[in-house]
Amino acid sequence: MKTVATADRETTEAVEGVSVTVLASGEAMNVQAFTIEPDATVPAHSHHHEQAGYLFAGHATFVLDDDEHEVGPEGSYAIPADEAHAVENRGDAIVRGVECFSPPRPRPNWMD
Repeated sequence: MKTVATADRETTEAVEGVSVTVLASGEAMNVQAFTIEPDATVPAHSHHHEQAGYLFAGHATFVLDDDEHEVGPEGSYAIPADEAHAVENRGDAIVRGVECFSPPRPRPNWMD
């Protein structure tokens, strides 16, 4: 078993208003917490990781080509590998959630 102390977790501001914290990571997946400030956007990107998440607070709008999906508190989602997507916080509250990536994604490719 592998554990991670709170003090050892690294939080990164991926883009302005979007923070990501790797909570735990294994060989086949990892779990990350994230926050998205009001009016912040995760820019359009794709990756070879499957992505599944759950929101604790706020409303996030996932933009996939011409399709949009709003996810609110206690809502969950799954994004297949290689599907282009962006995420926007169009509301007044901070979006807070957790995501799992398989294989593990230690650093989002849209940070570069």
